[in-house]
Amino acid sequence: MSFFKKWARVKEEKTEPFDLGLIGIDMHSHLIPGIDDGAQNIEESIQLITYLKELGFKKCITTPHIFSDMYKNSPETILPGLDLVRKELKFREIEMEIEAAAEYYCDEHFEDLIEKKELLTFGKNYVLFEISFAAEPANLARAIFNLRLAGYNPIMAHPERYEFWHNDFSRYQSLLDKDVLIQVNTNCFTGQYGPGAKRIAEKLAREGMIHFVGSDCHHMGHIELLNKSRTNPVLKKLVESGKLMNGTL
Repeated sequence: MSFFKKWARVKEEKTEPFDLGLIGIDMHSHLIPGIDDGAQNIEESIQLITYLKELGFKKCITTPHIFSDMYKNSPETILPGLDLVRKELKFREIEMEIEAAAEYYCDEHFEDLIEKKELLTFGKNYVLFEISFAAEPANLARAIFNLRLAGYNPIMAHPERYEFWHNDFSRYQSLLDKDVLIQVNTNCFTGQYGPGAKRIAEKLAREGMIHFVGSDCHHMGHIELLNKSRTNPVLKKLVESGKLMNGTL
């Protein structure tokens, strides 16, 4: 390939910024103050929500971590936090609909909650969960089976970020075969999480394997990346395809 053809390919990697408002609903974020590694106080929460609104989002479903070894959240910590954010938005006359569920870490505590049917859900009984970034957990298949058996509809959070699957794309298809929906982080299309995550995110998009995109917003740096993601042509095509399920939430 000539230098000029290579240069042309690089130029094709960006497009005119598109409207993130076409996504409509952000379904993965960390906006409740002081309960995980997201917003640390109400001012940060409101700042992030204000910028999400400016980027075009009409609704946020925020998903604090529930991770027994680090973030011991539950409905008793999440729902009062949601109420606080809603009251502050109303006081400041900021029109943004906000709901809360959780981002569950796939561990033994998660399996206990599945068995007790005590999971926070959104939409059509959806449950958002993540796994270790180090290695596929031994209980993954069992947890997915038990989620489905209990009547939940599982959504795996940001599987494009799990490097141990990057060289085996069949692992993503196996999720679909188990009736697991796939959520990809919008910011992965910027390359912020590395070239591998960007490559997988774009391939999942091209293969029509992404059901939801989410900001996974924790701080203002993620807002800046969201804005940057608007120039990625693969993400633009995905969003403009009308095939994402965010708008059904």
